This record gives sequence, C-alpha cells and structure tokens, in this order.
Amino acid sequence: MAINYVLSEKGNPMFPEAPKKWYANAKSSGQTTLKAMGKQITQRCTVNHADTLAVLEALTQILAEELSEGKIVRFGDFGSFQVSIGSEGVETAEKFNASLIKTKKVTFRPGVDLKEMLNNLKFQKL
Repeated sequence: MAINYVLSEKGNPMFPEAPKKWYANAKSSGQTTLKAMGKQITQRCTVNHADTLAVLEALTQILAEELSEGKIVRFGDFGSFQVSIGSEGVETAEKFNASLIKTKKVTFRPGVDLKEMLNNLKFQKL
C-alpha cells in the first residue's frame, strides 16, 4: 500500500515576488476508530473485544491525565507523547506571564517501529 499525495503550488510569504514552488501534501485514505482498532486487536490475540475496548478507553483517559501533569508518556518502541507550547516573545523574562502562551499541542515522537515504517513508505500521486 502507498501513501497518496497531491501537489499544491505555494509562494513564500517572506518573498511574495519570488516564483511559486510545488509541494507534496499527503492525502488521507480514510480514518479508523478506537472501536475498529479494538476489533483488529481482538483478532490478533486472545482478549475479547469488550475488554480490548475498555483497555483502550482507559489508556486514552490516562494519557490525557498524564500529559496534563506535564509528563512525557512513553509507549516503548511505539513512541512518546508530550505537550508542547508556543508563546509570544517579550523583551525580558520579568515581563513574561502565562497569558502570552498562545498555542498548545500534543507532540508525538515515533519510536523504532514507526521510524522503520516511515523509512519503508511508498508514495503514489493522485
């Protein structure tokens, strides 16, 4: 299976007079749900579907709790999740306060298995 992509032409906002260039953008081939992944897990091991879903639901709740406490959550070879933030800049540290924090997101860093998958991806232009 290949990752589908399309091309889009973009200009450089810092240099509007510069020629535009073409860039690849990955296109989703659909989505999956926790329930669907639970069925897949059930097919690959001896745990029943209800137990699998219960564990996955608990995992998502615990992940959110741990991240909200500022922890990095590591899932072995799968990878790790961490909260990252972005803020406006100020002239001195004394002038900074938390209201200047404007962006919050969860960052995922792939582990060994996912990095290997990324290294072996194939691509197909739509």
